[in-house]
Amino acid sequence: MVCLLAVFCITARYAHHQLPIVPAFVPIYACLIVVNGLITTVLLFAQFWVVRWTWLLVLASGYLFTALMAVSGVLAFPGVFSPTGLLGGMQSAAWIGTSYQFGAPAILIAALLVREWRGTAGTVHYTPGLAIALSVALVAAVTCGLTWAILAHEEILPRLFENGVQQSQNIILVVVPIMALEAAAFLWLWRKGRSVLDLWLMVMCAAWLLERSLSGPLAGARYSLGWYTGHIFHMAATFTVLLLLLSEATALYANMARASMQRRGARQTRQIAMDATAASIVHEIRQPLMALRANASAGLFQAAKAEPDMAEVRAILSDMDAEGRRIGEIIDGVRIMFRESTHDRRPLNLNTVVRDVLLTVELDLHIHDVTVKTNLENDLPLILGDSGQLHQVFLNLITNAIEAMTDAAGRPHVLTVSSRYLAESSKIAVAVEDTGIGIADKDGSRILEPFFSTKAGGSGVGLTICQVIVKAHGGRLEVRANQPCGMVFCVILPMGGDE
Repeated sequence: MVCLLAVFCITARYAHHQLPIVPAFVPIYACLIVVNGLITTVLLFAQFWVVRWTWLLVLASGYLFTALMAVSGVLAFPGVFSPTGLLGGMQSAAWIGTSYQFGAPAILIAALLVREWRGTAGTVHYTPGLAIALSVALVAAVTCGLTWAILAHEEILPRLFENGVQQSQNIILVVVPIMALEAAAFLWLWRKGRSVLDLWLMVMCAAWLLERSLSGPLAGARYSLGWYTGHIFHMAATFTVLLLLLSEATALYANMARASMQRRGARQTRQIAMDATAASIVHEIRQPLMALRANASAGLFQAAKAEPDMAEVRAILSDMDAEGRRIGEIIDGVRIMFRESTHDRRPLNLNTVVRDVLLTVELDLHIHDVTVKTNLENDLPLILGDSGQLHQVFLNLITNAIEAMTDAAGRPHVLTVSSRYLAESSKIAVAVEDTGIGIADKDGSRILEPFFSTKAGGSGVGLTICQVIVKAHGGRLEVRANQPCGMVFCVILPMGGDE
C-alpha cells in the first residue's frame, strides 16, 4: 500500500499529461482483468464448496460480474475493434465501465454485510453445486440485462466523454458515488477485518480509490499518464488478491495432503492393532476351547460306559470349569480397556464430538464425493463420557459409511448425521445414515457379532469395540436398514452416563 501511495503522489502532478495512444493496451488490460477475475472466481467458489460460507459465494459472484462486464466493456470501447466500438456508441464503453466499477465495491460491501449478519460460520443448507450454479446464472442474467439496458438507452444517459478521449464535466457525477462506496468498503475492512484475505481486499479497495482519482478527475482524458497508471493500479491490486488465494490454496492443499497421510497412517496403525488383537484373542481362546472339546469327548466316552468312572467324570468336569474360567478371564482382559470407570470421563456435547469427526474425515468425504447433511439439535444436553473413545466410535461408524457408499455406484452418496434429545427416556441419540450397499437380510442379526465382517479382509472387531464402548458408557448401539438403501447406526447414550 505504501508503494501505491508513493507512485500515486509522483504521478498525480502529471496525471493530465497526454501519452501516445497504445492500441493494444485496452484489449490486453481487458484480457488480464477477465482471466484474473475468472480464476479468482473459481478459487473463491472452491473455498465456498469446502467451507460453505455464504459471504464467499457473494464475493465470488462479484468477481464474476466484473469479469463478464469487462468483456462487454472492451467490445464497446471506441478505437479497439472499430472507431466507435463493436457495441453501442461512443458513450457505451464508459457506462459499462461505470457499471462494474460501481458494482464491484457494492457487491463487496454486500458480502461483508452477509458475513456480519450470519457470522463467518454462517453456511448454506443446500447443495453447494446448486448454489454456485444459481449464482453464475444470476450474474450472467444481470450482466446481459445491464449491458442491454446501456446499449438500448445510451441516448438518455448523461455524456461522460465529449469524444472518444476527452472527459466531460458529468464524469464527477459517477466518480464521487463510486469512490464513496470504495471508501466505505475500505473503512469496513479496516475496522472489522479478521483475516489475511480481508487485508488484501483492503489493499484492493485502496488501489480502487487511487485508480479512480488518477484515471478520473486528475487525468481528464483517456490515454493520459493518470489514465494508464490508474489501470495499472487496478491490475496490480487484483493480481495481489489472486496470488494470495493461490498461495492459500497451495498451503491448504499441502496441509490437507499431510493430514490425509497422517490419518491414513493412523488408520492403518489402528487396523493393524485391531487385527493383532483379533489374532491374539483367537490364539488365546483356541487352546482352552480345544481343551474343552477334548474333555467333552472324554466325558461322552465315560457316559457311554455301563458303569462310568465317576471320579474321572468329576475330574473332567472340573477341567472344563477351569478352561471356561480361563476363557472368561481372556474376554475380561479385552474388555478391561473399556471398563466403566469414570476417571477419564467429563461432561461432553455429542454435537462437538461429531463435528470433530466430520472435520477429521473431510478430505475422504470430498475424495469419495460424499454429500454431508447434518441435523444436530441445538442445546443438546451434556453426557458424561470419554471424548477419545466416543470419537473412535463415530469415526468408525462414519468411515464404514463412506466405504459402504464407495461400493454403491449409480446413486447419490449422502451421509446424514443427526442428533436429538429423547425426552421420554432422558437419553441422547446420534444417528449415522448412509446410502451405501447395505447388508444382506441374513447378516442383519450378526453385524455386531465379534469377528463377523461383510468387508473382504475385515477383522470384524470394529463394530464390536464400538458396541463395547457404548455399553461401557451405559448406552446401546442400534442397527437398522435405511430407506430406500443403506444402513442406519444409532448410538443412544444416557445423560450422566448411566442407563
